[in-house]
Amino acid sequence: MSKDKSLVIVESPTKARTIQPLLGSEYRVLASMGHVRDLPRKDLGVDIEHDFAPHYVTAPKKRDAIKRLRQAAREAGAIYLATDPDREGEAIAWHVLQVMRPAAGTPVHRVTFHQITPAAVRAAFQEKGALNMALVEAQQARRILDRLVGYKVSPLLWKRVSGKGLSAGRVQTAALRLVVEREREIAAFVPVEYWSLHARLQQRVTDPLPFLAELWRIGKEKPDLKNRGDAEAIIQALEGADYSVEKVETKRQERRPHPPFTTSTMQQAASRRLNSSPAQTMRLAQQLYEGVDVGEGSPVGLITYMRTDSTHIAPEAQAAARELIARIWGEDYLPPRPPQYKTKVKSAQEAHEAIRPTDVNRTPRAVRPYLDEKQAALYELIWRRFVASQMAPAVYDVTTALIVTARDGRLPYLFRARGRVCLFDGFLKVYEETDDEGKKGEEEGELPPLKAGEPLDLLELIPKQHWTKPPPRYTEASLIKALEKRGIGRPSTYAGIVRTIKKRHYVERQKRYLVPTDLGCAVLDLLVAFFPDLFDYGFTARMEDELDDIANGKRTRLAVLNAFWAAFEPQLQRAQAEMPRVEVQREPPQPTGEKCPQCGGDLVRRQGRYGPFVGCANFPKCRYVQRQAPQKTGRQCPQCGGDLVIKRSKRGPFVGCSNYPACKYVDREASREL
Repeated sequence: MSKDKSLVIVESPTKARTIQPLLGSEYRVLASMGHVRDLPRKDLGVDIEHDFAPHYVTAPKKRDAIKRLRQAAREAGAIYLATDPDREGEAIAWHVLQVMRPAAGTPVHRVTFHQITPAAVRAAFQEKGALNMALVEAQQARRILDRLVGYKVSPLLWKRVSGKGLSAGRVQTAALRLVVEREREIAAFVPVEYWSLHARLQQRVTDPLPFLAELWRIGKEKPDLKNRGDAEAIIQALEGADYSVEKVETKRQERRPHPPFTTSTMQQAASRRLNSSPAQTMRLAQQLYEGVDVGEGSPVGLITYMRTDSTHIAPEAQAAARELIARIWGEDYLPPRPPQYKTKVKSAQEAHEAIRPTDVNRTPRAVRPYLDEKQAALYELIWRRFVASQMAPAVYDVTTALIVTARDGRLPYLFRARGRVCLFDGFLKVYEETDDEGKKGEEEGELPPLKAGEPLDLLELIPKQHWTKPPPRYTEASLIKALEKRGIGRPSTYAGIVRTIKKRHYVERQKRYLVPTDLGCAVLDLLVAFFPDLFDYGFTARMEDELDDIANGKRTRLAVLNAFWAAFEPQLQRAQAEMPRVEVQREPPQPTGEKCPQCGGDLVRRQGRYGPFVGCANFPKCRYVQRQAPQKTGRQCPQCGGDLVIKRSKRGPFVGCSNYPACKYVDREASREL
């Protein structure tokens, strides 16, 4: 590479392939393959006695990449660090710069963009700047905090709890605590009986439309029907009563669209609608962000940066969406002005954008032939949510009718009927949100045209028994929502939090719900008993705020680490001296109903060190293990063109080439998300 060429560093080969055509021959784009160095795997790597100085090492597998970067840096006329626009990206850029050792006098620039489009990339290179060391400091502080907790507390668990692969972490333990406490709340819940009473009524007209009205008031009080006897007593009191309409009121109501996706809301919606785990959602979003060939000559980034807590939208993106909405659905579906959304996350970076299509005119139908099934489904979800967020509200007429009862004078029993009619569907033409159960909001039916003073005929009184319900178990989506609400974690960490507590077998996914294991409960009880401050929800959230303060230049890394260690060290010493040993009973093997092909014994499902597997019940006499076919990812190996599949090793699941051992390619970025 001649000195008249500039070197651009990004994280992944996919991103490099997308950016290279946008910059032209004057630039050479190389991938660092993620972090080029980190704290050592086998040692603490933090010098506590000397201001918590980190000791970074390069992984052996990164040596070739570093050698290539160093050679390119020596030949470059200028260096542009174009890693992702967040703390992790800033830290990767800083680490890359440390290991490249560019020649003295070589200009080094930091460029950031939130979408990989020609305009965004050109603008970034025109507005080049310097590394933001406050962001680097914040990332290092998080890494050191997590290392101190993980490498000081996890060994205690190894010695005191029967189990393998155990770990403790600041944020993962807070998430585990939410799941365990919810399960115990459910177990302690005592259902309470209550009853409702509805009247099925109709008008005295030809072909009347029956409707339901609920007992709403007894005198001035709300009904409190504790059992069947209470309901039957009211039914007796209403024997022979007359029913008539006292009052009818209709109000116009608007239902506004949800804002475009943030990382958290995208993961929640993908979990509900696509049954996609947070890790899988982020892996797919990364592919859509970094670039896909959609028949335009070279790969293009289809969505904006997918790690964000902002709901801000660029004016030009809003203008493009409004033009598309008017063209496809008409002017009636446009609000008078582009809507503005204020994020509810106090630490949100409003300079960032929400997750949206880079070009709203690339409709889901247009790009579907170029995407695999899962990529297409996520892109359509993002596209629809964004377009809907720029559309007019849905409009309803909500009618409320109060129905009085009388017999030789007015009775104290007042019924209420409600109906809702959609007058204009607005944004619902494109997108409707669902709840945590995956169901759409309940729609009240239409009432007949009632008039005040109108008599009604009673068809029947319907008593119905109910029981109060315990709070629901967390799904992956609702757990992320709870973490975000409490200020625990950040957009880049949600998927990893959920992945870790599942990987450690602290929780299991049963259908859609997260259920704590006996191991998870035992680990949590020990950690909370001996580290009450460290794993308190409020403390965990405050630590996130302090990391934000470092990123904003309000506090120093050393001040935060000193304060943390002063509180943590005494609790650590007490735990080392007093934490008891806990035996966790393993679940017995579950028969599958199949026979072992080697010895004829029963095949059973066991929980192994690296996850569940099916093997022979006669182990260790018979060591047969049922091999599962690798799961296809829908992507191709960049080295040989074979299928990329999800495999398992002693270190856990990873994404590699199906043509192994002829091709030994491993997608390390995708593997980290598993």
